[in-house]
Amino acid sequence: MTWSDILANSWDAIRSHKMRSALTSLGILIGIAAVVLTVGLGQGAQQKVSNQLNALGGNLLIVSPGSSTTGGVRGGFGSASTLTMADATALSSPVAAPNIGGVAPILQATSKELDNGSTNWTTTVVGTTSSWLSVRGRTLASGRFISDADQASAAAVTVLASSTASQLFGPVNPVGQYVTIGGTPYQVIGVLASAGSDSTTNLDDQAIMPFSTVSQRIVGGTNRTSVQTIYVKAASANQLAGAYQETQTILQNRHATSSSSTTDFSITTQQSVLSTTSSVDSTLTTLLMGAAALALLVGGIGVMNIMLVSVKERTREIGLRKALGGTPTTIRRQFLSEASMLGLTGGLLGVAGGVGGALILPHFISNPITISVPWVLISIAVAIVIGVGFGVYPAVRAARLSPIDALRSE
Repeated sequence: MTWSDILANSWDAIRSHKMRSALTSLGILIGIAAVVLTVGLGQGAQQKVSNQLNALGGNLLIVSPGSSTTGGVRGGFGSASTLTMADATALSSPVAAPNIGGVAPILQATSKELDNGSTNWTTTVVGTTSSWLSVRGRTLASGRFISDADQASAAAVTVLASSTASQLFGPVNPVGQYVTIGGTPYQVIGVLASAGSDSTTNLDDQAIMPFSTVSQRIVGGTNRTSVQTIYVKAASANQLAGAYQETQTILQNRHATSSSSTTDFSITTQQSVLSTTSSVDSTLTTLLMGAAALALLVGGIGVMNIMLVSVKERTREIGLRKALGGTPTTIRRQFLSEASMLGLTGGLLGVAGGVGGALILPHFISNPITISVPWVLISIAVAIVIGVGFGVYPAVRAARLSPIDALRSE
């Protein structure tokens, strides 16, 4: 008997018990669909985090102040005012830090009300320097960005992010218009192109001003010289390690600290954030893959049970085949081909279900789902292997039946 005859007989046997075959493939279908969706969710989450970190700007180091102590209680990193504008200026020196390509100090004033006539909007006011645009990897949709002259004169100007501009001015181009903060008018000189959001901030909802303007006109007090964050951009990806070392050395010298245990600042890289997040995503993906593997195991056991039932029902058929010259090898191939077809059918339907879910689910959840072609092919191969693997025992049992005993059975 040729392979084509075996496959044709296997397909006829499956078609003759449509409902049973469908229920048998269901377990494999669910397991394969779970594998496709699980891998897609994991890769989609990693891609989302990577895109969010890229929105911060390339080759970026984030310097945060140390911790504060109030009433004997120590706050976390970022709660103190240990970084200053002078620190940012020192990091900008091409002589002391040749691997650093740009520095952008940040002084924020949160929940500030911006007014445009009768329209108002509450957002975060960010004080920085002219290098912020290139350091953060942002672009302008219209107008211009703040200049060194604006910083030197503490000019009453602002650059609005896209959502902030839309909330205050609607479809009207805000460049040249004025917004009021605390009774003081500020001229809108530019609008930023949309950049989405990073892990903590909506990048499209903020107002950018010269650092001197924010420190003198909005923040004031003892915090006017403090810096909440310093963004340091390496000159290139290959110089990121050098930029990190130079940043650490310069700040340690300025703050009179000699070891990491006594520093009053912290330096974070994008790669460390991405590695941490990817590690969490990988752990969750592994757990979900474990659940999918259990579903595949259940599906494989279902294939074995159905094939055993099929052997029992077709005992006389097996005896007749052997009496007519059928070899044990032919009998084994017959049942293994049926099991592999059940696995392949479940695998293909599972892949279709997984791809369909990947197209539909992103409309209801916040995470994207990435379809991985290699994993789709692996899933189909796994489905076939499960069908064959769990069909071996029934096939061997069928091949071992004695022709006389098989023909005698009722």
